[in-house]
Amino acid sequence: MPQDMPHLAPSPTSLQQADPPQAPRLLDQVRERIRYLHYSIRTEAAYVQWIRSFVRFHGLRHPAEMGAPEVEAFLSWLASERHVAVATHKQALSALIFLYQKVLGLDLPWLNEIGRPQAKVRLPVVLTVEEITRLFGMFEAEHHLMAQLLYGTGMRILEGARLRVKDVDFEHRALIVREGKGAKDRVVMLPASLIGPLRAQIAHARSVWEHDARSGQGGVHMPVALDRKYPRAGSSWSWFWVFPHPAILLDQRTGLRRRHHAMEQTFQRAFKRALVRAELAKPATPHTLRHSFATHLLQSGYDIRTVQELLGHSDVSTTMIYTHVLKLGGGAVRSPLDALQSNSMAVAAPPWATRADAASPHAGTSMFAQPMTTHSRVPELIPERTSERFAEQTLARTPARRADHPPDHPPDHPPDHPRESAPCSPRRPRH
Repeated sequence: MPQDMPHLAPSPTSLQQADPPQAPRLLDQVRERIRYLHYSIRTEAAYVQWIRSFVRFHGLRHPAEMGAPEVEAFLSWLASERHVAVATHKQALSALIFLYQKVLGLDLPWLNEIGRPQAKVRLPVVLTVEEITRLFGMFEAEHHLMAQLLYGTGMRILEGARLRVKDVDFEHRALIVREGKGAKDRVVMLPASLIGPLRAQIAHARSVWEHDARSGQGGVHMPVALDRKYPRAGSSWSWFWVFPHPAILLDQRTGLRRRHHAMEQTFQRAFKRALVRAELAKPATPHTLRHSFATHLLQSGYDIRTVQELLGHSDVSTTMIYTHVLKLGGGAVRSPLDALQSNSMAVAAPPWATRADAASPHAGTSMFAQPMTTHSRVPELIPERTSERFAEQTLARTPARRADHPPDHPPDHPPDHPRESAPCSPRRPRH
């Protein structure tokens, strides 16, 4: 090899510092950078939408030409005019920070000085066991199993829709959730009552898989680069969806037509229809089934750490929100009003209430329930200490019998007639 030929192999340092190729359009650059950092497809869609809204809000100006006033004006418009929630406000701010720092490469000090709204703690909506039963009875047949699976395992709606055949373990009665929130895997229980319906659903999915294999349209989406490492894995039965979509759809990222899993929007609409049929007034969503799963487990006495692992929470403080739900309702602190009413019903009627006027319309009721009128006679209740003081004063005013005073009759000879009362002794003059 000639000595003047350049060395083509890049150094390790240059590989670490090399940036991904830049696309000509701004939104394409955003998508390229998000995929380079392995963000989820949901994050990509949300960030692209907020950056597009930010550019359109300022008359299609390039973000590199704008600064802190334009960013604060856009966020203020979202809060004051659009009245977005705190979580939506923070998501829009995160998208703009990602745009300036990760895409445009601008490390501006005012990005860290922009105020972030503080999220408020909201109690989740939880359905009771009776309400869950009523709700399940109103689902269509094709959505009934999905509803039971979300409530019986605590999975999110997207985790249930993405369930694959290889992740169902009937022998150990377990389901493996792949790439959940935060790209984390976890294991949840498989309810014994769903083994039969789930086997029937898998049999239906196999018939769909066989139809796709015969028509030459088989294949599902594979995570990361497994489709290149294992080219035939996407067409295998083990990687097929448990809940497949009824039609072949176009993959937005790859441009290929393949079998997608069931759409979560379809189940959301089915859940709303079932909620209306069940006549439930609570603002429930499919995620409410997950809240009810955690709350009912805690009510049954399961440890909060176990519930945390089943839900896939990184911090136990996130799971602690369901303990606040347990403090509500009849199983929590008893109201003093209930104690007052129970005590008033248990008190016996006083002697003055059992008079000849017992035939009145208010006979047998408590004196608190009777209407007070000007002719009502309310007895004067003497306190215990006052009555004792009155007895002591009466004894003090009564003179003691002298020892030399003859008795009314001899002790050995009782009288033949009833004893007459002794004459009262004169009272002492008051000084």
